[in-house]
Parts: sequence; C-alpha cells; structure tokens
Amino acid sequence: MAPRGIVVVVYPGIQSLDAVGPIEVFSTANREAGRPEYALGLAALSGRSVRAMSGLAIGVDHRLRDVRGAIDTLLVAGGDGTVDAMQDAALVAAIQRLAPRSRRVASVCSGAFILAEAGLLDGRRATTHWSVCDALAARYPAISVDADPIFVRDGNIFTSAGVTAGMDLALALVEDDLGRDLALRVARRLVLFLRRPGNQSQFSAQLAAQVAQRDGIRDLQQWIADHPDADLSVAKMADRAGMSERNFARCFKDEIGVTPARYVENVRLEVARRLLEETDETIAVVAASSGFATAETMRRVFVRALRTGPTEYRRRFHAAAA
Repeated sequence: MAPRGIVVVVYPGIQSLDAVGPIEVFSTANREAGRPEYALGLAALSGRSVRAMSGLAIGVDHRLRDVRGAIDTLLVAGGDGTVDAMQDAALVAAIQRLAPRSRRVASVCSGAFILAEAGLLDGRRATTHWSVCDALAARYPAISVDADPIFVRDGNIFTSAGVTAGMDLALALVEDDLGRDLALRVARRLVLFLRRPGNQSQFSAQLAAQVAQRDGIRDLQQWIADHPDADLSVAKMADRAGMSERNFARCFKDEIGVTPARYVENVRLEVARRLLEETDETIAVVAASSGFATAETMRRVFVRALRTGPTEYRRRFHAAAA
C-alpha cells in the first residue's frame, strides 16, 4: 500500500508543537511499523519557511497551491498567528479546496478557527484550546463547541484542544489506521497516554494504566476520574459497567493491567496530590475529597507509593512553597 499522505498546514505565528508534535507521532509510527505508513509534508501559502510563535523557523515542503491529488489527512496547526491566518482569504480558500480531497480533516488548538472560517465546522461539534472556546462559539454560532474533550470527532472532521492534545489526536488517528498494538508502541516510545479520555484534567494514574477497549470500562475510567469520592467498590463499579462482579474484575485487569482496587487507589492518590499542591484544604478534607475513608488511610497510601506522608508532601510541593 502507498503511504498515507499527511499534509500539515502552517503559517506565520503557529505554535510549533501543534505541527511538530503530530508529525513526531506519525513519523514514530513509521519507525515502529518498519515501513513508511505515512508520507509527511508541511505546506504554506508561500512555500517558504514560517516563523513560529517561539521564533523557531519551520521549514516547509510545499506551496498550498501545489498540493495535488488525494490527501489522507489535512491537519491545520494553531497558534497566535491564527488571528491573521483566518482573515487571509487565500489561505482559507486553499483549505476549502483541499478539504474535499481529504479523507479526514483535523485541527490542533486554535486551528479550529481556520476550519470554522472555511465553513467546515458548521453544524458540527468541535473543540479548541479551553481559553478560546467561548470566542469560537461566539464567532461561529453554527458550531456546537464543547470545551471539555481533548479532541472531538464529528464525521471525518477532527478538532483538538491545545498544544500537546494534537499529539493525543494524532495517536488516536494512528490507532484507527494501524491498530492498538502499534499505537501503544508509539505511545511508549514517546512517553504518551495511549488515549487520554474525557476532559482537560487528566491524571497521570492513567498513563501507566491505559484506556480500555470496552466502552463500559472506558466510560467507567472517566467516571472514576470525575468522582473519586464516590462508592468505588467492585460491586458498584461492575454495576456501572453493566457486568457481573467476577467478569468485571477479570476484564478490568486484562484491559487496564491493574486490579480495579489498585486503579481506584492510584486515581485517588493523584487527586490528593493535586489538592495538596494547589489548595490549603486540611488533610482531612483532602482525604475525603479524594475518596479515602480516613486521613490515616491516605497517609498509608502516600507512604507506600511516594515514601512520604501527605503533610511532608505538601511542604515540598505546595504552590505557595514553590
């Protein structure tokens, strides 16, 4: 099979990681597959290098008008330069010309504004960087803007949240194209989540325990992250997943790699760490908010996992101390 053609659209003032991050994911997929699954190219109106927000010069492979034939994935980067880019009639027209020739169209961060200006998001659900979701919704009322997800798929249109979320999106596309096993190898190589679920607040407990393939367990993972202080007994979780306790425990361990109890404990530990770092709540309140039965239970988990207690952890890592 011929490599899938990936065209990344850039312009002056892009966030460099919006372009480079997905390219690294696709190129790593090529290396892990041992063959060129993707043919990667950057395109700009002028065909010359563009200057990113950081001042980095980004080399360009093609002028947009010279991009011919079918495209597998058309991806538009975001950044501070989006404000000028979305008002560039030639750039918007190029996107409108290339989109129908693309199997799928995607944006990273504020690149969604360019897709919106091209009329590609009308009547669709979309997301962008959390800081400009309100602006996207106000400017383009025909779009259903969702500020929570890391990325959104609506038909063959994909939009993602800010910066590193573009890598999450690219990894999901690799999984769609080449399967979970290869995507997992790419994730491990790049030290990424295989697929970050849900909203922008993702806990690192889910880095070691990857997202399940079964919808019921995958949805449960997100629910646990959102409700760490709920009753998360095996019986309750099995019921929420629509499974028997025995089958749930077995499937959870097979898909996630840890037992349900250990997974819940890891998520609660991450919640407690965040609260200790960012708030002045008492240890007892932190324990209750994180889902630990008592402050002493939380202390034992901290000592076992981190080799320090909650009080000492706060002393070292609280934002005020920093």
